Amino acid sequence: MGDLNVLDWVALALVIVGALNWLLVGLFKFDLVAAIFGEESAMSRVVYSLVGVAGVYMIYLATMLGRK
Repeated sequence: MGDLNVLDWVALALVIVGALNWLLVGLFKFDLVAAIFGEESAMSRVVYSLVGVAGVYMIYLATMLGRK
């Protein structure tokens, strides 16, 4: 994974944050993003959107790494 650029690492970090948030939701019914930024606030929507875009980017990155 030494070939990753800054965008790759940011996307990976966002996907990990999203996965940990879903773990908290699944185990404890606690949404950390909503707790920090407010439920259905504009900032929460931005965070959720960024995590979603990062997930889509990770699909792209996985296919590029798979070709190497």
